[in-house]
Amino acid sequence: MTMARQDTDAVRVLRGLEDGRSSVRLRAALAAGTTPDPRFVDKLVKRCAIEPAFFVREMLTWALTRHPVSMTLPGLLREVRSERAQARSQTLHTLSKIGDRRAWPAITQALLSDADDEVARSAWRAAVVLVPEGEESALAAELAKQLGRGGQGTQLSLSRALIALGGASEPALRAAATATDPRVRAHAFATQRMLRDPEAGFEFAIEEAKRAVVLARSGQEGQ
Repeated sequence: MTMARQDTDAVRVLRGLEDGRSSVRLRAALAAGTTPDPRFVDKLVKRCAIEPAFFVREMLTWALTRHPVSMTLPGLLREVRSERAQARSQTLHTLSKIGDRRAWPAITQALLSDADDEVARSAWRAAVVLVPEGEESALAAELAKQLGRGGQGTQLSLSRALIALGGASEPALRAAATATDPRVRAHAFATQRMLRDPEAGFEFAIEEAKRAVVLARSGQEGQ
């Protein structure tokens, strides 16, 4: 392929990423990943922050994983500090897919406790992938601070992250199971149940845990 042809194709991809039609943006993102080019990286990173279509965002992330980490990581590490929630969330998702542990320092306490549930969930998933060997217990203790947070989807994401850490999460879960907040205790119990029995469904586990919390409280009040 001639240099002129490469330049023409690159311009077409860059323009396609800004097209008003999601189908065109999808094809452009696919092309950017199929034929990686350093000129695409900055546009792909920035597009993740504003792309409204989920399936296009997933293709943008895939395209970034197809480029050398040395090219993508600097821009992603800048974007993870963005004021825009979608930028933080999608960047964290991309970092988890790339899986390069040099990104670990970017997984801050602020991101793990981000007020936006989607950002926090992305941070939990990325943290589990990127955590250095030997720091799993410290991460589990940090994640356990979020137990009881949000709706069922958010709680399930946190449980999965803690379960992915395996035995390293057990001390943090045991401590959380004695919390004064019944939501925290129920979530901790449910996660412990799923850790012991991976086949246990979260909805069943959380309801069982809630019953256990209520029964324990009733027993204390009856003494």
